[in-house]
Amino acid sequence: MRRGRVLVKYSAIIFLLVGMFFIVYANMELKSVQQSEKAALVQAQEILDIPVIETASHELSFQDGQSIGILEIPIINKELPIVQGTDEDSLKQGVGHYTGTVYPGQQDQILLSGHRDTAFTGLDKLKTGDSIIVKMQHGTFHYAVVGTEIVDADDTTVIRSTAPVEMLTLSTCYPFRYIGNAPERYIIYAEPK
Repeated sequence: MRRGRVLVKYSAIIFLLVGMFFIVYANMELKSVQQSEKAALVQAQEILDIPVIETASHELSFQDGQSIGILEIPIINKELPIVQGTDEDSLKQGVGHYTGTVYPGQQDQILLSGHRDTAFTGLDKLKTGDSIIVKMQHGTFHYAVVGTEIVDADDTTVIRSTAPVEMLTLSTCYPFRYIGNAPERYIIYAEPK
């Protein structure tokens, strides 16, 4: 009987220590992501301060992982760096621009993705008509939310040409309070104002 109590006591202590480890680890990861996001935001602000020399052949070209602009979502008080690429390293820095889509002002689909638990926390609060602002070196672009949808995580039909209509598409994992790899994606569509 006594041996059983001792085993329960030690088991409880082990579970408590393991739980504390995971809490500390999660906090360290969150702080790391927040620091990466802040550094990318500073880089994006520096890029926006550099004047662009407009030429007829001016093309936008960026390297994966490079800060390219700033995404502002006033309704949820967000100012996020936009980073070229949607790989895990890019998404740790902020919002990723999907390489197969265009940039603001190019009259087609612009796809930006972010993690639901870091950069895009609160994205579910956006409603039709809410403002989204994209700042890049070649200009500031204002959009208004026109709709949302929830799709399967493997659904790539949301990545498509919308030409000649410019469409800003924001994508994140769904459900928002899901633990682990979410089975769906939450999509927000916004058109230029």
